[in-house]
Amino acid sequence: MARTAVLVDAVRTPLGGRNGRLRSWHPVELAAVTLRALVERNPLDPALIDDVVMGCVMQVGEQGLNIGRNAVLAAGYPDTVPATTVDREGASSQQAVHFAAQGVMSGAYDVAVAAGVEVMTRIPMGATLTNRELGLPFSRSIADRYAPVGGLQPQGIGAELVAERWGISREDCDRFSAESHRRAAQATAEGRFALEIVPVDDVGGHQMTGDEGISSRCTVDTLARLKSAYRPGGRITAGNSSQISDGASAALIMGADVADTLGLTPRARFHAFALAGVDPVTVLTGTIPATRKVLATAGLTVADIDLFEVNETFASVVLAWQQELGADPAVTNVNGGAIALGHPSGCSGTRLLATLLNELERTGGRFGLQTMCGGGGQATALVIERL
Repeated sequence: MARTAVLVDAVRTPLGGRNGRLRSWHPVELAAVTLRALVERNPLDPALIDDVVMGCVMQVGEQGLNIGRNAVLAAGYPDTVPATTVDREGASSQQAVHFAAQGVMSGAYDVAVAAGVEVMTRIPMGATLTNRELGLPFSRSIADRYAPVGGLQPQGIGAELVAERWGISREDCDRFSAESHRRAAQATAEGRFALEIVPVDDVGGHQMTGDEGISSRCTVDTLARLKSAYRPGGRITAGNSSQISDGASAALIMGADVADTLGLTPRARFHAFALAGVDPVTVLTGTIPATRKVLATAGLTVADIDLFEVNETFASVVLAWQQELGADPAVTNVNGGAIALGHPSGCSGTRLLATLLNELERTGGRFGLQTMCGGGGQATALVIERL
């Protein structure tokens, strides 16, 4: 019988806007903030950590050379603590959670940390493609395979294709996005993020305790004035897409038996995991099969899930997922999502986990499901059970 993996804590920094309040933070230092917070908030000798698994997408420059290991050293952990960095595109730190928890369940780890970081202001999207002398990652075989169906496109075109296929209008996307901002603003005002956020100093030396991207003035009317971003007259705009952001997050995971020995209180257990691969042209629909797979693995139905966190890469992605799964919008992204809060790509998986954990505790829910799409036509999904 597999060992039980439990979630003891999950933290994150506030999320900074593009060229915003966190723009002066080196990604290694920002990631180190969350690693230190885990051992400061929990009576744990960091020497007991068997591995740190960190998600990061643009692994170049300040985020290169195994940023997970560099963050461990910057955090002051003993140099005996190893670390690795993983890339499953936008689902990278959710994949880090999968690896850490599955390592515990297999007996390979007693204690592990899953984490993620992306400072998109300093290391922008596409940074790994800038040196054309080294070539491009898509070989001729890939190009030839997908040429008959239009070839590989930017994710925004995929979001347009999703909107067309599921009959999602521009107004539907804008209405969803305005609601994301409204929910995030309300959650902030009510202090719902307070337990998960580790305050940091911003570029001006002022303590930052909240997310920079939330706008209480974001309405359907203001969003309707924005130009289409990818196609003339299209449905996808900057306002109904996730924000380019800066942030870091981390989660403390261990065996239930280890938590008991150490006197730590588990807050949730990992119930099931799933992955999915889909058409890389449309790119963004993997959350649909991933959700179906994780529910089947867990022996649960949509009706059994108390809260959903579905990464808001684009509004059309979540709306299509809701149509297919029949999930109740009232229990989906109840505190807003990446459209309002931001999507520092390597950070978002453990950020969503922190939000899901705290909201399950606040509302008394039992099961929470988290799912994210990733570049290349992939997705992750997991189910946790509050303890």
